[in-house]
Amino acid sequence: MSADKAYDSEKARQQIKDEGALPVIPSRSNATKKAYCPKRFYRQRHKIENFFCRAKDWRRIATRYDKLARNFLAATLMVGTLYWIKL
Repeated sequence: MSADKAYDSEKARQQIKDEGALPVIPSRSNATKKAYCPKRFYRQRHKIENFFCRAKDWRRIATRYDKLARNFLAATLMVGTLYWIKL
């Protein structure tokens, strides 16, 4: 699981490990104990950030017009599919 420096805590890392995943969280600059963070995996995080940035270009997603969670999920999946096939 990839996260940014805001989630740099031992409690968050342990919870991720308990779920069976590898925490990919860089340490803060003032951390006393530096944690292991494979840069190869962390570099892929920008793809997720780019998706959220593009999804917010759609007014329906950014302002959350849908009252039902299933409708919002459907709209989000539609936007994700359109970007995946690059339309």
